[in-house]
Amino acid sequence: MLIDSQPDFEFVGEAGDGRAAFALAQKTQPDVILMDVRMPVMDGIQSTIAILEAADATGTVPPRIIVLTTFDLDEGAAHALRQGASGFLLKDTQPGFLLAAIRTVHAGNAVIAPGATRALFSHFGSSAPTRTVPEEFASLTAREQGIFALAARGMSNAEIAAGEFLSEATVKTHISRVLGKLRLRDRVQLVIFAYEHGLITPDAKGA
Repeated sequence: MLIDSQPDFEFVGEAGDGRAAFALAQKTQPDVILMDVRMPVMDGIQSTIAILEAADATGTVPPRIIVLTTFDLDEGAAHALRQGASGFLLKDTQPGFLLAAIRTVHAGNAVIAPGATRALFSHFGSSAPTRTVPEEFASLTAREQGIFALAARGMSNAEIAAGEFLSEATVKTHISRVLGKLRLRDRVQLVIFAYEHGLITPDAKGA
């Protein structure tokens, strides 16, 4: 009812378990999926992985997946983000914020439950098996590394453009090149990459 109440949204289906969610995603090809972490038959993490891998295998545009959880720092949500989910929200999120989150991830940005960003990405940093910066990072130009650092701190394209005196289109191009060189799916993966490899810390300005 909430989704259908919006003129720019179309509700395409609901599934009761992760396997059914995977099948429904293949059938309807949704732009955005709200995925429960804990479901029977196949959990939300496994379903998320299967959906994104299927999209990669077929060369189709993957759906943006928002993971829903009852905890503000759920290990399942953290794992889902590592696997390519576009963000996570608490199940008691207010309707207006949920609708805004759907629009946000559809536009290519990330959403994280309010107040959980520091704790979540501190978790990524503390649990990283290694802090060695991958060789791929050295392939970034100085400008791309600068854009990477700003994006990793959660700045939007508009904010980066204003601060760096660039057009938003130019920033978008730099972000796309950074993601391609580092083999990252989206900006969520970029932030996780930065924390896991010690390129940014929770105490960094804007983090």
